[in-house]
Amino acid sequence: MAKVKICGITNLDDALAAIDAGADALGFNFFEQSPRHIAPDTAREIIRELPDGISKIGVFVNKGVDSVIDIASTVSLDAIQLHGDEPSDYVDDLIDRCSFEVIKAFRVADGFVAEETTGYKVEGILLDGFAVNARGGTGATFDWEVAKRVRALVSRLWLAGGLSPDNVRAAILDVKPYGVDACSSLESGPGVKDHEKLRNFITEAKAV
Repeated sequence: MAKVKICGITNLDDALAAIDAGADALGFNFFEQSPRHIAPDTAREIIRELPDGISKIGVFVNKGVDSVIDIASTVSLDAIQLHGDEPSDYVDDLIDRCSFEVIKAFRVADGFVAEETTGYKVEGILLDGFAVNARGGTGATFDWEVAKRVRALVSRLWLAGGLSPDNVRAAILDVKPYGVDACSSLESGPGVKDHEKLRNFITEAKAV
């Protein structure tokens, strides 16, 4: 059964609704330019109220290693998701200096080469849709044939990019990822989850 990550959490009500519906992981976006940006202090207060067993994943974009480690430690994250243009030497430095699980995200545009994902010593690879002016949460899908090629190359593939209650079951059956990740398709507004869509998404994902 694929893991389910709900990203773009900005408040406790949405976090608890996702957990109650069966989510395995929650994503907190620390990229200041995102409409779903959350301050570390706010994320820390939410995480303090969460039950054990839920993976807390922080999303960072081209942020200095020191800052990433400081935020991840202060907030009590379980994993770090790098959603920028971080090169492999940056990732190696981060891994050498912390004990957090690291996930490297890639935005899939035309001409994307699956082998680009293999040069990173990380616990997981996440594939997302590409948008010129956004890093995640775009609602943009991409060709799942690319995802299947990547899945054959990496140990853990997280599939994102336009997943919704309408297509997540088909995505899991087709790609067979380690986990799926959704954000904007489950919102009533940027950073605010629609709890009915949230429940429907997780129900569909867990039914496979």
